[in-house]
Amino acid sequence: MKKVVIVGSGLGGLSCGVVLAKNGYDVMVLEQDAQVGGCLQCFTRKGAKFETGMHFIGSASEGQTLQRLLHYLEVEVKLSQLNPAGYEVISLNGKKYSFASGKEGFIDRLASSFPSQRDNLERLWEIIEHVASASSLHSLKHTETDAAIDTQYQLRSINDVVEETITDPILQKVVVGNLPLYAAERDKTPFSTYAFVMDFYNQSAYRVVGGSDNIAKSLLRTLSKYGARVFTHKKVVRIDCDATRATGVTCMDGSYYDADIVISDTHPARTVEMVDSPLLRPVYRKRIGRLPNTIGGFSVYLRFKENKVPYMNYNFYSYNQETPWNCENYTPQDWPKGYLYMHFCDEENQQYARSGVILSYMRMTDVEQWKGTEVGKRGADYEEFKRHHALRLIQNVAKEFPGLRESVDEYYTSTPLTYYDYTGTEGGSMYGIAKDINLGPMARVHHRTRIPNLLLTGQNINSHGILGVLVGTMVTCGELLTSEEIFNQVVNG
Repeated sequence: MKKVVIVGSGLGGLSCGVVLAKNGYDVMVLEQDAQVGGCLQCFTRKGAKFETGMHFIGSASEGQTLQRLLHYLEVEVKLSQLNPAGYEVISLNGKKYSFASGKEGFIDRLASSFPSQRDNLERLWEIIEHVASASSLHSLKHTETDAAIDTQYQLRSINDVVEETITDPILQKVVVGNLPLYAAERDKTPFSTYAFVMDFYNQSAYRVVGGSDNIAKSLLRTLSKYGARVFTHKKVVRIDCDATRATGVTCMDGSYYDADIVISDTHPARTVEMVDSPLLRPVYRKRIGRLPNTIGGFSVYLRFKENKVPYMNYNFYSYNQETPWNCENYTPQDWPKGYLYMHFCDEENQQYARSGVILSYMRMTDVEQWKGTEVGKRGADYEEFKRHHALRLIQNVAKEFPGLRESVDEYYTSTPLTYYDYTGTEGGSMYGIAKDINLGPMARVHHRTRIPNLLLTGQNINSHGILGVLVGTMVTCGELLTSEEIFNQVVNG
């Protein structure tokens, strides 16, 4: 039985562990923190629970892609569906627009505001379906790789394709109104990224009842069922290698674990730092270190007064400018240019929200002066920085939701520095390495490395989000089991 050591217990690490343990591998997962799950983690303050990364999921109705993947991984969680008539609401120029679930619903809803654009909306959705269905595990329709995707949609930007297809200048902006979900940048992010995200959430959109950490807990139960071991407080500081391969890992506490295969679920830049071997060439190390990462985020977690805020079963995006684009290019004076506001789902058929979150872009450079300080011990100036930005965000949301400020009992905050400390992602970025059409293949991090038994997984390998990470998991594990074998297990399991 081959030994697999997985470094990091984010969704990629846990799901790789399940796939391999189910297929007879001896799996061990090592997590540096006290809690597993990475971006699936939640935290609780005075009885209110908050999610840190995965706030909602898509394609989870019976028979849809994510539902089938979760079934294969033996994940059991309760889901609460977002409003099919408007799971995303975009506020732009003082007017609100909704994304409805399903191709027909999406087109009909937007065509009611832009009747002359119905044919163009249908054409846009044809392109989205064309791209999404060409990807192997994104569609679960075939075993071909992503090479089947029309190359032009990997090399053309979102705005290029959208603005060629949609001729109304306002609708051009509306249809990209949820771009904070993947931190898209104008003239950089490939249209294929947009297509995957839109197809994924448009099929169906849900929140995980009780929080996304329930996915991590369920994966832990599956791992235990198949004999895998998971250890927390085990920070891997070195991936040990001989002249030809990885031999195991060494932790900060001095413990060593030998391995036939090592899979890293950490940011590629962190993985490279752990490998002191000529097998990883200097040019590879430099390329990984220079890859751009998506912008970080500032979060305000709201704990509401009891029975004061009606539960909102949709996501709300608002912009303080005429376009969703370029919100990452802000100044201290015009921040925030936009935000995403959501509620936490505590129970099925929820009537009132107990907690919510407001997210907006923030660069790591804004908090660089406190880098190297400990969580909770960064000083009074850092606390004032957070308080100032939190109040500005709350004030912005209150413009759209009158009475919000009076309904908040207490709030908590996080910055890119918080995210960096808890996840290790470069620059505290929201979604890891950024996709950039201008860099071509150089922007892609392959799941294989020049160390033959060192593989990579997680949001940086395929794409971020639960589906992107799980597709990456299947690709990584396919290196050991073959992609066709995993595909057959998922489809027939």
